[in-house]
Amino acid sequence: MPRTQPAPTALVADDEPLLRERLVAHLARLWPELQVVAQARNGREAVERFDETPCDVAFLDIHMPGLNGLEAALAIGSRALVVFITAFEQHAVAAFERGAIDYLVKPFDEERLAATVQRVRERLAEQVRSREGAAAAGADGAALAPMLEQLAQRLRQEGAPRKHLQWIKASVGPSLRLIPVDEVYFLRSDEKYTLVVWAGGEALIRKTIRELADELDPDRFVQIHRSVIVALPHVSHVVRNGNETAEVHLRGRSEVLPVSRSWLHVFRQM
Repeated sequence: MPRTQPAPTALVADDEPLLRERLVAHLARLWPELQVVAQARNGREAVERFDETPCDVAFLDIHMPGLNGLEAALAIGSRALVVFITAFEQHAVAAFERGAIDYLVKPFDEERLAATVQRVRERLAEQVRSREGAAAAGADGAALAPMLEQLAQRLRQEGAPRKHLQWIKASVGPSLRLIPVDEVYFLRSDEKYTLVVWAGGEALIRKTIRELADELDPDRFVQIHRSVIVALPHVSHVVRNGNETAEVHLRGRSEVLPVSRSWLHVFRQM
């Protein structure tokens, strides 16, 4: 008897709840077998949801706060087929022309979504039929990465300038300490708190890693794990492991910080 293939799964990420719900509803009609196993409100949450529940297809809005859809696609890499959702077609066309992804322009209609569904179903079927499907997807992901990095950088530059966090308030004993962001080595999630490690010591603050990631300067601070943000100026070197992870070593510090697969692209050029 032929082997029964598991139902395809999907992640949907959009910061507009109504549009996210509309897409999920359309997908349910056009592709009843598809199981939407995760939804996200921004790119950072999309990566976290994908790491928790890997899926076959990721529908990512390009313009999302914090981590945008292009950056989320870089983190997901070749582990899923990616469909971009955007109100600005030019941001998706270049990547689409490489043949690895599709895109939907807001406001999309059901006819256009049906064409996307057909394209994605055909690609998934090809991967099932071919023993080299995973390798082929990996090659597409590798070819797309430099382009996505350029588009993501341009998208950030086109956005309105933002004021980044300059000081972190932390309670140290009975006093309130203002920690200069320039002196911070790294931040690590500790359940409902975040551990801040800086030149003057360590402190726990009542702010999540996700909140801090959206407030810190992305040219200086990068997330390398769902629970770790590191300051790039304090990085000494990065050691790549054989299991698609890595370790970050800091200048003058003994700590070794883990880099998960989803954030390995940060050090692609190193």
